[in-house]
Amino acid sequence: MPDFSDDFDRIRSFPLWDGPIEIRPLDGGITNKNFVVHRRAGGSVVVRLADDIPDHGILRFNEVAAARAAFAAGLSPEVIAAGPGFLVTRFLNGRPLTSEEVRSPANLPRIVDLLRRCHTDIPKHFRGPALIFWVFQVIRSYAGLLVDDGSRLAPELPRLLAVTEELERTVGPVEIVFGHNDLLPGNLFDDGERLWLLDWDYAGFNTGLFDLANLASNNGFSARDEADLLALYAGAPPAPARLRAFEAMKCASLLREALWSAVSESRSTIDFDYVAYTDGLVAQFETALTAFRG
Repeated sequence: MPDFSDDFDRIRSFPLWDGPIEIRPLDGGITNKNFVVHRRAGGSVVVRLADDIPDHGILRFNEVAAARAAFAAGLSPEVIAAGPGFLVTRFLNGRPLTSEEVRSPANLPRIVDLLRRCHTDIPKHFRGPALIFWVFQVIRSYAGLLVDDGSRLAPELPRLLAVTEELERTVGPVEIVFGHNDLLPGNLFDDGERLWLLDWDYAGFNTGLFDLANLASNNGFSARDEADLLALYAGAPPAPARLRAFEAMKCASLLREALWSAVSESRSTIDFDYVAYTDGLVAQFETALTAFRG
């Protein structure tokens, strides 16, 4: 059992509480620590303890601004408070979806609705400077860090960077929207009545195609699932060029996640088996790349 005593002391020191509180850790979170704080009055809240992680492009001012805008857009819980290294949001009763539930025909239209609203409504509420998340540049940045670290993947990087250029050319010009950019199943939350979109660490302006590809690659979509996803989002079956760009972006999403994990092998202090995670993602990427090249 991890020792959270220092974290508990820090949370108790926040000038937010009007009486005794109870704190318990939440599972999940591999770029932050999450806790539920039960208050006698005002309901429960979630406290996220996390600093900037420039290696991964995570800057907390952007996360806070995105979370506030997402609440205003009706996608995410209310931000109660924020400060250096912490974010406090309203607690939601419910549970995250599983990958199987993400793929469910009953849930997919609800998820697509969330994504459309994220892409179009958040910019109406976002305040201040915002980041951009361009997966191909993220991959190039990670490659530089892996060379610096003498990563075990360093010998593969020239080939992977050449593939990255190939994928970027295939995607071509894009329409810019506001993306969530981290559609793991745990970031889709069901309170029993509706779905919520959580965790804005990687939020930023992007092409909506990345969120669609990221959702598919993170949740084991079949070819039929992917076709349904694209048709739901666009309101019509995808044209061949759109489908080809989606397949390229799916490869890029998997490669980005694999290199994220490879960088974390040497740079993260969080207790997580990054080596196994990297290896699994590299295998998924190679499978997707083979299918992309047909």
